[in-house]
Amino acid sequence: MVFKNRTSFIFSVFLAVFLLFFAMVTGVRAAETDVKAKDPFHTTNLPLPRFASLGAEEVHVRAGPGQKYPIKWTFSRQGLPVEIILEFENWRKIRDHDGQEGWVYHTLLSGARTAFIESKENVPAYESPFNDDDKKSNINIMLEPKVLVNLEECQARWCAVEISGYHGWIERKFLWGIYENELFD
Repeated sequence: MVFKNRTSFIFSVFLAVFLLFFAMVTGVRAAETDVKAKDPFHTTNLPLPRFASLGAEEVHVRAGPGQKYPIKWTFSRQGLPVEIILEFENWRKIRDHDGQEGWVYHTLLSGARTAFIESKENVPAYESPFNDDDKKSNINIMLEPKVLVNLEECQARWCAVEISGYHGWIERKFLWGIYENELFD
């Protein structure tokens, strides 16, 4: 390209730099918009869904993610396991054992893992886990339905639990508050 004078050369360079800058800025904004548009209800890097527990004795569950939304119900049992299914800024949409859903403020939740006994009959907590081919270990405690336990570790079939200073291993099929294939220690 041949320029007739110095002014047209400077104008062309300025225009090229401006168009390049404009393309970069709008490209970055488009990329940011795409990330938020992909998943506007996942504001942390933590997996969804995931289990947590109630971190306060009284937790108001709201119809939407904000204090302007009405309270649907109130939990009054600290440590109760809940499932976080969505996130919006500092609010978490949770699901309880009965399938009820609502929004709570993130500071009212705890990362402490708990579960409760999901059975119609008492459930034994054993001294150690065992396979069906093994001899059963001794029973440490018997736990009634809906009893809240602290989860300490979960293996393929068994979870180590603690309640009031007593420890034992329970088959995960009797616990609500852990996913079927979730492992942790």
